[in-house]
Amino acid sequence: MDYAWLQHPLDEGEEGALAGNSGIPYPARMSKKSAAIAALIESCHGQDLDAHYLGYFACFNKGLYYEAHDVLEELWLTDRPGPDGAFYKGLIQFAGAFVHLRKHTEARPRLRPSAALFKLAQANLERYPAVHRRLAVPVLLGLCADWIGRLEDSDFSVNPLTADNAPRLALQDADAPVAGQAFS
Repeated sequence: MDYAWLQHPLDEGEEGALAGNSGIPYPARMSKKSAAIAALIESCHGQDLDAHYLGYFACFNKGLYYEAHDVLEELWLTDRPGPDGAFYKGLIQFAGAFVHLRKHTEARPRLRPSAALFKLAQANLERYPAVHRRLAVPVLLGLCADWIGRLEDSDFSVNPLTADNAPRLALQDADAPVAGQAFS
């Protein structure tokens, strides 16, 4: 996990908050976040779920895996010991696995670290109910298993991620029954 942004000073005139119980200050809006990502999060305010949580899915579905991880990490840092801490951490690890797939090269192989993050995501997410915060958790666990299988089947020699097979995540409608689709 890249925590380098925690070392950045607060933007001028911007108030900070404490990152969980660590006492490390971080800005309400991370200084490395692009204006487009900040605008995306802003557009998610006023909905029934936290804007950072919704921003995670918007970024992920655009293939902005690092940004998805970064956006949700801000929320996770405030809730690490809370009831959703492991849930957010699992989602961050899921996006992080795709960061590794995206950055994989023969010179800098990242397929094994990607599989490791998928496994960590599984371990963190499997403790949650079938639908948590409108996400069908078993479907996400299935995606983790599928991508681990793709990596292991090639003995970590072929990057399975292509522009045509990148997963898209979807939350269930607030009124949807538990068995609804989570991914398309």
